[in-house]
Amino acid sequence: MTAQAQRRAPLVLAAASLQGSLTAAADAWAKQGHGKPTISFAASSALARQVEAGAPADLFVSADEDWMNALAKKNLIVASTRVTFLGNRLVVAAPAGSTVRIPVRPPAALVRVLTAGPLAMADTAVPAGKYGQASLEKLGVWAQVSPKVVRAENVRATLALIERGAAPLGIVYATDAKASAKVRIAGVFPENTHPAITYPIARLKTSTNPEAEAFRRFLVSRAGKAIFVRYGFSAR
Repeated sequence: MTAQAQRRAPLVLAAASLQGSLTAAADAWAKQGHGKPTISFAASSALARQVEAGAPADLFVSADEDWMNALAKKNLIVASTRVTFLGNRLVVAAPAGSTVRIPVRPPAALVRVLTAGPLAMADTAVPAGKYGQASLEKLGVWAQVSPKVVRAENVRATLALIERGAAPLGIVYATDAKASAKVRIAGVFPENTHPAITYPIARLKTSTNPEAEAFRRFLVSRAGKAIFVRYGFSAR
């Protein structure tokens, strides 16, 4: 093991939707002779609360700006290290064998399809759930659809409900649908129906690990972003 790898590897708190892509980025970093970062994946909301409670982590990657803003307001991040580096799309996913298509217009047709069975989506305290509710409100169907919603802890838990057939449809990110052979994209929400889906990263104020800053710079570099693009994210 190199001297670099003997240093303490950084601990990263990251949005659940980054599971495959950020793990791949950590593997690429380790192949350069660094210690492989330890990554804890969960809903951005849950991770932000862990930081507020004093979790000894080095980096935070959120699936929206709001939770990063919440930590910034409490002076828990190093502001100069905050970078919004990825984007995503919001979709309706169905089991791979399903032939359903999602009609965005007219509203009555959208309601009919989305309420044919349970609709899985992340809790609205979670970015994916927040974006989903915003889209359905903008399209004028939230009041009719919400009674059919089955809420999950995060976007990957939502995906699991669709994969298991517990819900015939679910609202997830395009990258989540791409990551699973068990689901297909049945429809894509127009980008003007919800806030832009962006991923900011920042170093936490309590971190003193030089490897953390080096890994953060790798992730936001051209080479780092290219890894995420392979998983369906857009680079920003």
